[in-house]
Amino acid sequence: MDTNSDALDQLDDAVAAQAFRRLVRHLQDRHDAQNIDLMGLSGFCRNCLADWILDAGFEGDKAAARELIHGMPQDEWKATRQTPATEEQLARMKASVAKNRVD
Repeated sequence: MDTNSDALDQLDDAVAAQAFRRLVRHLQDRHDAQNIDLMGLSGFCRNCLADWILDAGFEGDKAAARELIHGMPQDEWKATRQTPATEEQLARMKASVAKNRVD
């Protein structure tokens, strides 16, 4: 997936950071948007965002990154917010993730 575009690279970091925080807070409030469904539609989820902030230089570990994105420890989020995935959701996620490219 090509994440480098001239126009996007010109976006002010403060603006990008504000938009990112708004996205994360939106996902923290929308528990009905399950990670499996996000993966099935877009090929990324909350856990991906946590991985991306790690890749960008976040100084915490994976658990801390996921807690930051989920707004609570991941185990708590899974116990209180996550529902079991159906076979249809898993198949949709697999097809969607297959569309992701890493260049």
